[in-house]
Amino acid sequence: MASVEITDRTEMMTKLEQLLMLDPRQTAIVTVDMHRGHLDMDVATMPTTPQDAERVIAAARDALEFARGLHIPIIHVILTYRMVPGLGSESMTQPFWRAVAEIHEADNRLTPGRSSTVTHHNIQGSRGTEIIPELFKTGDFVVDNKKRLDCFYGTDLDMLLENVGAKNVILMGINTNTCVLNTGFTAFNKNYRVIVLSECVASMYGEDLHVLGLQNFARCLGWVLDNATFKKKLEEGRKLNTA
Repeated sequence: MASVEITDRTEMMTKLEQLLMLDPRQTAIVTVDMHRGHLDMDVATMPTTPQDAERVIAAARDALEFARGLHIPIIHVILTYRMVPGLGSESMTQPFWRAVAEIHEADNRLTPGRSSTVTHHNIQGSRGTEIIPELFKTGDFVVDNKKRLDCFYGTDLDMLLENVGAKNVILMGINTNTCVLNTGFTAFNKNYRVIVLSECVASMYGEDLHVLGLQNFARCLGWVLDNATFKKKLEEGRKLNTA
């Protein structure tokens, strides 16, 4: 494919950022597949790069600890698959994933240059389904029946967000261009204000699709913020509510 220059929408995104207001009382964080299956190189079956894993875990821990200090609900959404007799993993009902599983050459994995498996990714009860320990605290919520790319699809995430009074959904996790982006689309369609934390996302598919995911999000769906700006917006919203 021919290379394409990224359209510069800096001015638009700067103005949108100025308009963003985040009330901590109406905010929830949704972590997307921040489990060992992507981020723990010892057990990962669909690994990011080690460098991305280290970056994402450190940045996510920073953002989550700040949010907990403001009593913002944290919701961890985790992909898990059951093994079904005669089928194998539930993931194998998806035609594209089944086709990927039939390709044995290492260069044709979904993770460029890294070993991975579609058929044995995040099987129920496996270590891959465990949330990265540094990111989980008692009092966090867990939704552990995600089966596809969208965190809302087939789960009770929407009801939980409603129950905690969320109007602002903050996303972080893996992968920028698939599960995070898909969840962002649905959150947008449900009229949530949607934000992605740029330092807390990565893509196992490659840096090009990571950039695509962030560009698509920032120019079509919501706000892409670094941690410093995220904290600043929350502090501004908190002070406005106590003024």
